[in-house]
Amino acid sequence: MDTALLIIDAQQALSCGADEVFDARGVIDRINRVSRLARSAGALVIIIQHEAQSGPLMHGSDGWKVDPALDLAPSDTRIRKTATDSFHDTQLLATLQARGIRRLVICGFQSEFCVDTTTRRALALGYPVTLVADGHSTLDNSVLTAAQISAHHNETLSNIGSFGPRAQAVRAADVRIDA
Repeated sequence: MDTALLIIDAQQALSCGADEVFDARGVIDRINRVSRLARSAGALVIIIQHEAQSGPLMHGSDGWKVDPALDLAPSDTRIRKTATDSFHDTQLLATLQARGIRRLVICGFQSEFCVDTTTRRALALGYPVTLVADGHSTLDNSVLTAAQISAHHNETLSNIGSFGPRAQAVRAADVRIDA
């Protein structure tokens, strides 16, 4: 199997409380649907967790933990990160290379930060990406609603062609991972 699913920052600090992303429960449900599909096809599932020196995403804090509704399996790989780019100063690239991964499926939190940056970096590294169009979310900002931000990133990331490999935004119900 040459496909890996990256689940980015589906952590309690972003899935409940003051910084809960838009439609967090629905997004987690759709991520679980895709992760079940990935595991049944034999794809590598990677849980990526952001961490900070302090605050709600401090390593080991309740906010740092993955959302309790997120389906996990013993075979999942965990990667800790400290930047919006899941590849930056992590073992992600080495893990993908060691497993012969050539394609990525990406979902998680937050659309305009870690999902966007990781998708762009994946494309730059030569990985075609299936972006789970309804499997990422964020918070409203002073200019756009969370739904607008996520829709904007589906459109924008799907239209980047300069790296060679492309991102394709696909709804969770339509994601296909062939064994």
